[in-house]
Amino acid sequence: MKPRTIAPPLATIRTYLRGWPSHYRAVGRGLLVCVTIALATTFIADHYGGPTLLYALLFGMSLHFLSEEGRCREGIEFASRTVLRLGVALLGARMTFEQVGDLGLGPVLMVIGSVALIIILGGLLSKALGLTRELGLLTGGAVAICGASAALALSAVMPRNETSERNTILTVVGVTTLSTMAMVIYPLIAGVLALADTQAGIFLGGTIHDVAQVVGAGYMISEETGDVSTLVKLVRVAMLVPVVMVFMWLFRKLRQDAGETARMPLLPAFLVGFVFLVLVNSLGAIPEPVNDAMTTLSRWCLVTAIAALGIKTSFQKLAVVGWRPVILMVLETFLLLGVVLGAVILVGLGA
Repeated sequence: MKPRTIAPPLATIRTYLRGWPSHYRAVGRGLLVCVTIALATTFIADHYGGPTLLYALLFGMSLHFLSEEGRCREGIEFASRTVLRLGVALLGARMTFEQVGDLGLGPVLMVIGSVALIIILGGLLSKALGLTRELGLLTGGAVAICGASAALALSAVMPRNETSERNTILTVVGVTTLSTMAMVIYPLIAGVLALADTQAGIFLGGTIHDVAQVVGAGYMISEETGDVSTLVKLVRVAMLVPVVMVFMWLFRKLRQDAGETARMPLLPAFLVGFVFLVLVNSLGAIPEPVNDAMTTLSRWCLVTAIAALGIKTSFQKLAVVGWRPVILMVLETFLLLGVVLGAVILVGLGA
């Protein structure tokens, strides 16, 4: 009598493993292109200045033909979705609840109010300009929260259609350009208005779109201004969690019509990861070297994802849209500037 075998069916395992190399090769080609763009643009930005994300986007757009060629397409899709979500989740390692508490109630309420107001006005202004509500809400969220990172996170939970990726690219280009201009102009405004260091920090952290530009503008004035502006900006980054949840609820019907409900969980994994990292970091459970590494990895993931989105977009498609989205983002930026300056000067935040 032969002994019973408890070994797994080796033929099935071999068949399963045999598919791995081809899958990894298919993803690896496109992903390698996106990582190469991220490396090149980071080197240029570090040595010659300028916004890394915008460089990555433009470099990617110059290689648009790769998205139409089968060998790189799968890796480009992987970078534009999976790598993007990982980068957004790792943003949670930048902040703690203690940092929020150190600011006081006034700046926190200002951030909550300004974020809600700009998103609502973005939706209304888009209608007035003859644009879609989706584009208005996306640009409003990007301007109000944290620039390109918010645009990528919000677009990940919005319905997919023929214009969704184009809208994301437009938003990233617009807010990155406006944020770079604000980094230079807003410290001059703070100087003309003779704002105190704390007031200048609240002003800069509450108005400039991207985190990197907030840090640069804040420490351009003083160390105290830099610290305050960074904290205010991190509170705006934290608003990404409730806003993403609201967007999921708002667009649930469109996702159902598009058949996307099955693949969109109640809470996206990247959002859960963001909240989890904030909680863990608040408890002091993340060592500083690990925290620094996670922040760096988040930045690299976002640059790589932006490169992938650039590859998937052509200049021709962007040219069709015209100047109305640009006008929309400029108006949203001016509205945010007015709201925050009003809170700092008239209400006396930070005085």
